[in-house]
Amino acid sequence: MYVPRFNSLTDEVEVRRLVATVGAGELITAGPDGYPLATRLPLVWDGDRVLLHMAWANPHWRSVAASTPALLVVTGPEAYVSPGYYTSKAEHGRVVPTWNYSAVHLTGRLTVRTDHDWLRAQVGHLTDTMESGRPHPWSVDDAPAAYVDQQLKAIVGLELAVERVEGKVKLSQNRSEEDRAGVVAGLRATGLRRDADVAEAMERLPGD
Repeated sequence: MYVPRFNSLTDEVEVRRLVATVGAGELITAGPDGYPLATRLPLVWDGDRVLLHMAWANPHWRSVAASTPALLVVTGPEAYVSPGYYTSKAEHGRVVPTWNYSAVHLTGRLTVRTDHDWLRAQVGHLTDTMESGRPHPWSVDDAPAAYVDQQLKAIVGLELAVERVEGKVKLSQNRSEEDRAGVVAGLRATGLRRDADVAEAMERLPGD
């Protein structure tokens, strides 16, 4: 991932917060014909491992050998930034459109996991993570055990041993304070949820 110095996200707490907030990523590996395969999957990042699962019927996992290199792309809020948002547009006109976004790339080695106990633990961990904060969290134990066992037969587990973490936050850090304030105001004015999320992320940047 190309990351200019001022867009680099290196704080581990913030990187993990972004990944946990999104809760899913695009798993990318090379297929048997050399072309990339990609599947979007919910995830749990636990220590130096990312735990995932996909449908047994999905052919993607069958191309994964032991320790297959893989890339997991997690993207946060993103939005189009119009030159009209910049106060500097009226001053000199030297402005162009851009795209603001946040992303984390997790690179490592992938292993397929098919054992029942691992799958049950992964699904339970993922469910508990996603349900946390709800007034009445649902638990895998709320479903009949026989039904859960049947459902587990329809999935396959994947474990990514993370070797490299790259984080990027492109939120107009290269613009003046006045231009950035204009972007925040412009994004909020669109009424789009994704634009408001980007504006909120801009306001959370250190120093703001």
